[in-house]
Amino acid sequence: PVQILTYLDGVVKVEETELKPRVGFLYPVLTHNISIFINATRERDSGQYMCTVNVVDDVTSTGKNVGVINLTVLVPPASPACRLHGDPAVGANVTLSCASEKGKPPPAYQWQRTAPTQQVFFPPAQDRVKGTLKLTNLSLDMSGLYVCVAENRAGLAECSVVLEV
Repeated sequence: PVQILTYLDGVVKVEETELKPRVGFLYPVLTHNISIFINATRERDSGQYMCTVNVVDDVTSTGKNVGVINLTVLVPPASPACRLHGDPAVGANVTLSCASEKGKPPPAYQWQRTAPTQQVFFPPAQDRVKGTLKLTNLSLDMSGLYVCVAENRAGLAECSVVLEV
């Protein structure tokens, strides 16, 4: 554990960590609410935070003066990359792939065709975890703009690919 913030004898001290310019007590300590804030959160701020309160001459049994909370900083998906794999000829099979390098929790992927006619895809053609869409026995009317949306609880991002059969 690394100490990040202390209040002792009326003095607030912010320790030398990467949190120093972004952390502090939310209220004046004398209000007895020792909640803290973390500004401009980053994924690496995720982890377990522990609050320990020691009161001079307090005979409270050990362990009752400690509070623990787990922080998970969510990260929206990065702009995914859309790719076409295979030869888009009539009667052939192709796979469209969509992958986002960042996202916490890992994003789910949803493919849809937007032009010339809108179409949403379901398993087994679409794999929402891997971000793939398998199109089999291509025909000319399968040509169009295919959009992939990468989404998690923190946000979404999308990319697209044009399929010309």
